[in-house]
Amino acid sequence: MDICGHATLASAHSIFSNDLVGSSDTVEFSTHSGILTAKRLYDCEAERSFLIQVNFPVIPTCEYSSNSSEVSIFSKALNGATIVDIRGTRTDKLVFKPLKGDLKHTSTDQIIVVLQSWEYVTELKPRSEDIMKCPGNVMIVTAATPEGSAYDFCSRLFAPKLGLNEDSVCGSAHCSLAHYWSLKMNKSDFLAYAASSRSGTLKVHYDKEKQRVFLTGKAVTVMEGSVLA
Repeated sequence: MDICGHATLASAHSIFSNDLVGSSDTVEFSTHSGILTAKRLYDCEAERSFLIQVNFPVIPTCEYSSNSSEVSIFSKALNGATIVDIRGTRTDKLVFKPLKGDLKHTSTDQIIVVLQSWEYVTELKPRSEDIMKCPGNVMIVTAATPEGSAYDFCSRLFAPKLGLNEDSVCGSAHCSLAHYWSLKMNKSDFLAYAASSRSGTLKVHYDKEKQRVFLTGKAVTVMEGSVLA
């Protein structure tokens, strides 16, 4: 896996929470996507609480050539929801440096389906068996939020082909959503809402010059254990 937001956030949270980097507020991870940086940002609202900002490569979006029959397949999978736009991603054109060896090409086939409204996304009851028939391994459903909302856009991610009906909050999805909504809204900073049943909020910054996406959020330790030799 080239980018995993869950693993990066959880690892950074564990490292910072257990003081494994001393007074440093930055930790770097060597991954197939190059060096991913996580930074500790202190939360002014709560004592000893902190946010984590992760630095990921952007996943550019592109035109998705779909005919009427494909649009119909997507609509059926999304229980008849009104589709405004369909986009693909083009990370097969990006080059990342793996942990060992030479540079390699990597690819992903996220499909971004833009719906008519926030309500279509939040109230959506997808058909997993029909999503299995759609192109791509991952389907991201998104919409702009209504006027007056604190959020800029919302999203949900479905990946039954990968054994995951719905991801609660997906960091890598926001690497492509940042690119898409930046083009649509002509801005680089967003407050995003992951509209799964567990839900989540992310601060998103897209650095167009460096082609990086900065995601800021909070992690919580829910379980601890020990490995016995």
